[in-house]
Amino acid sequence: MSIVNQILETLEREGGAMYGGEAVTQLQHALQCATLARDGGHDAHLVTAALLHDYGHLINEDDSQAASRGIDQEHEDVAANYLAAWFPEAVTEPIRMHVPAKRYLCAVDPDYYDTLSPASVQSLEVQGGIFTQAEAEAFIARPFAEQAVLLRQWDDMAKDTAAETAPAEDFRGDIEGALRTA
Repeated sequence: MSIVNQILETLEREGGAMYGGEAVTQLQHALQCATLARDGGHDAHLVTAALLHDYGHLINEDDSQAASRGIDQEHEDVAANYLAAWFPEAVTEPIRMHVPAKRYLCAVDPDYYDTLSPASVQSLEVQGGIFTQAEAEAFIARPFAEQAVLLRQWDDMAKDTAAETAPAEDFRGDIEGALRTA
């Protein structure tokens, strides 16, 4: 089975679970995030990163409700490390950095923290809390940090129970276009 088929099947098979303490499923969240990226005119790499940013939740059997138990399963690293066999850093690094991007945004935008859902506030604590000024400066200087911040913002918006999106299969071309070519 091709990796694209495997990804789409995993999204469909495992994506029906609720997304942490949110009112949408993992699949609804992933599709909303990818739709926001696509609607913003971003390339296949960032659309794919948006679609797969929480893929680590789907492929890690021990991940269920981990944050509510005070455990950071580091789903961002699980996903990025797994996907790195097929995708370039333009996909994997925004995925890897979307959690630190939340910590960054809390440090640099005094209003951002108040926009987080209760589940996101809870996970922030187990993910290390708000960055210090020095940590925030170091983060934003890294390659792909700006893409990770965009991804984080979509992540926060992609929790709308009334949102309509295309099905996962509609993102096949983006996933295929984002695959590593060499």
